[in-house]
This record gives sequence, structure tokens and C-alpha cells, in this order.
Amino acid sequence: MPTITDHAKSHPTRPAFIMGSTGEVVTYAELDAAANQVSHLLRSRGLANGDHIAMMLKNCREFMEIMFGAMRAGVVFTPISTHLKRDETAYIIDNCRAKLFIASDSLADVAAEAAAQTPNLNHQFIIGKAAEGFDDWHDAVNAMSDEPIADQSLGVPMLYSSGTTGKPKGIFRAPDDESLDAPHPMKLVGAYYGFNEETVYLSPAPLYHAAPLYYNTLTLGLGGTSIIMERFDPEQALALIEKYKATHSQWVPIMFVRMLKLPEEARQRYDVSSMKRAIHAAAPCPIDVKHAMIKWWGPVICEYYSASEGVGFTLIDSEDWLNHEGSVGRPLIGVPKILDENMNELPPGEVGQIYFAEVNRFEYFDEPEKTEQAFDARGWGTIGDMGYLDEEGYLYLTDRKNFMIITGGVNVYPAEIEGLLVNHDKVADVAVFGIPNEEFGEEVKAVVQLMNHADASNEMAEDLLIWMRERLSSVKVPRSIDFMEQLPRMDNGKLYKRHLMDAYKAS
Repeated sequence: MPTITDHAKSHPTRPAFIMGSTGEVVTYAELDAAANQVSHLLRSRGLANGDHIAMMLKNCREFMEIMFGAMRAGVVFTPISTHLKRDETAYIIDNCRAKLFIASDSLADVAAEAAAQTPNLNHQFIIGKAAEGFDDWHDAVNAMSDEPIADQSLGVPMLYSSGTTGKPKGIFRAPDDESLDAPHPMKLVGAYYGFNEETVYLSPAPLYHAAPLYYNTLTLGLGGTSIIMERFDPEQALALIEKYKATHSQWVPIMFVRMLKLPEEARQRYDVSSMKRAIHAAAPCPIDVKHAMIKWWGPVICEYYSASEGVGFTLIDSEDWLNHEGSVGRPLIGVPKILDENMNELPPGEVGQIYFAEVNRFEYFDEPEKTEQAFDARGWGTIGDMGYLDEEGYLYLTDRKNFMIITGGVNVYPAEIEGLLVNHDKVADVAVFGIPNEEFGEEVKAVVQLMNHADASNEMAEDLLIWMRERLSSVKVPRSIDFMEQLPRMDNGKLYKRHLMDAYKAS
């Protein structure tokens, strides 16, 4: 695959990426030079091929420069969620064996506290305002040469699981080919979705997550242009599509929900006809939400199912989905298998744990037991999701195994209930999970974020319960509803459900 350097030589003034809020343009020539400076800085601080760095950064120009600099220095880089607290951040810095740590100035307090707990960390940098204990990133990198280092090799990301179901785990895959022009891990996916040098990719999610990271590196590897939003805003996303005539984008369902709940006038104000592929994943998308997006944007809505671990990959386009509502498609990589608790294959239509055969192994960094638990004796891999296959081999998700509620011996999948509730015109967001019940083992609890928190009341809770009883079997209807002004979602749209569950178990 061509490198950033190749594009810098062939079209140096073409925008590599543009920051959404400021309109700052970084050309391929500028990105190539900055990446060289980063790689020199890493070498100057003693980092060699295979060493690790950690970065806790908001979406910014420097994130991209550091990422590409690490990738040509053979350095393993770990982006850390900007929403983690001190102990969680310290755990990741320590666990990934980072020798160097870079943070945004707005995160300086957490970064400093976390760094103080990681004595093996050798170098700390801040981007922005000065912070005690941190060297200035710009001062250091600007002192470096913008020529290539002599010993370039391919560095890779090591991402950590979100921690939505437990302690974060580092997901490590050594590169099959250490040359800088090695095939991109998303080459097959990119070809399916039509990524090429003409692609204008809108990136609305945090860069520290797998999908935006890989789709951005894919876009730039092909010579296209990325439009990077500093943070997701539903109307700004529409405006950026129109302004830059974006051709591709990647979303999570809650982003669709928030765009759909904009006033009709705002939704119709922007021309989104340039969009060829609007790709979504990360969580099951409520059927009504997807129907609404296809009606609005046309048959450009595409879905895939995968994970940071890279265990399998399914996909489905709008036309196929309309004939298989709720499906996440058929496999592009791996062969899906549905297994019961005894590791036996289940027939079509029966829910079990999703495994994939014929996939490459990954490892959870420094956690061999957890790595082994992700694979069965046949080498089939799983991340713990639940679902089923239909007679045609289309895969359907039900929920995470960790989130399944067993009430009175009946399995209840929260995603189904959440998908219904979020379509209520008073509801902005919802989380459903199980809480202890002496008689039934667990009961269904819903925590709701209303469009207007001032509407929260016992009467509103009862109205929602009545509305659900008309649409769900009684066992699936929550026993009770609580209200929160803001649910704990990460910037990529994933719900930090574990935090809610832990709080209710402790109370």
C-alpha cells in the first residue's frame, strides 16, 4: 500500500486531513514532515523498534502526526480514552509498558496523577499549556529533523478494550510485514466500501477508538482526505458533509439517533447527497432508527460487525438489510459459529455465543489466561457477544453475554428493550440492565435520559412503562425506571454500562 511519503511526493499540497471545527488543513507534505520529526524524537528518547508509547489526547492535529510518526519508527502506540480516571489510566500506561507518554493539556490533572503511579515511565510530554512534570511537546518535536530516520519499520497500535464489561485488556497483533508499504489491515473492507484516493472521509468519533483509527489510516494510505471532528455534534456533522462533499463516514447508532432527533428544519437544511457509504457498527442499531436513516440518506447505510480483537468481520448494505432486518450481515472474514454453553454448535434461529472459525489469533497483552479463554479447542475465537444465524447464514446480534439478564430462568437481552425505548419521542438515551431480585434472581432495570430532564417524574416513568407493555412481553418490561440527566457514554457512543451496573449493585 502507498505510504504517506509517496503521497507527499505525488501530491504534496493535497489535504491529508482537515479539522472540523477550525478548518485547519494539514497537507500530505506537512504530515509527512511532522511524522518524520516525531520518529526522530522517539529515537532521541531511546525508543527502538518494538518499544511502546501511550497517548491520552483529544482529537487534534498532533494525534495524527504522532500516530504516523510512531508507525514509521516501529513503535507500538496505545491511545487511551480521554474519559478514564487516574487509576484506569495508570493501569493502561503501566500494563502496555509505555516508555513515553503524551497528554492534552485539558487532561493534565488526570495525566499527572496517573503518571505518578507508573515509575517505569521515562518521558512525559504535554500538548498545549505547560504542566508540572511534563516537557513541552512542540518545543521538543520542532527541534527535530523532518527527514526520514534511517531505520524505518512499521509500528502498530495496541488498543485497549473499552472496559464496559471489566478491566481493559490490551489487544496486540504484531505486524505480519514490517515494511511501511505493507497491506493495510482493512484492505478488504476498504475495497468493499469503495475507499480510494478520491475518498473524503468524515470522522465524527474519538481517534483513540479502533474504527476511526483504522478508517483514517486507510483513507490516508490511499491518498484521500479525512475530515476530523474534534467532538461529535449532530448538526455540525451534517454541515461538514455538505461543506466538504464527504463520500464516506463511520458512525455508531446513538449518533444516528441524535441526528434524527434534530428539528426537521435542521435535518433538511443540509445536502448529504455526496455520501456514498455511511458505515455504522459498535452496537446493535434499533430497526426503526435504521429504517429512518435509509429513508433520509438513501441506500448508503452500511453496517459491519467486528471488534478491536479482529475476530471475524461481517457486513451488510442497505438493500440486503431491508430483506434481513436487524442482521449485521454475512462474513467477509472468518466463519461465524453459534455455540451453546457446552460448546456445541446450535442450529439456525437459536441464540448462543458467537464464535468465528478460520481467523488469525490475537493476544491480550500480558494476559495469557484471558487470551486462551477467547478461543476454544478448535481455535475458534469470541469476544463474548450473543446472537444467532438464520437459514441463509445472516448473523443477528442479541447482546453481550455479560449484559444478558436472567430473570425467573428466562434470558432477556437489554439491547432489544433499549432499541424500543430510544424510539419514544420523550427519550434521548437509555440503559437497560439486570439488578438483584430475591425472588427471580434478577429483574430488569431501565435508566432513562429524557429529551428534557425537567419532565422526569413518577408519572413519566409510569407512562413509559405503559407504552412498553403495549409493545413487549411482560418478562421484558422493566420493573422500574430511573432518570439521569446524562448517561455515561464515551465519545464514540458506547455506553459505559458497567459503571451503572456497579453503582446499582453497590446500593
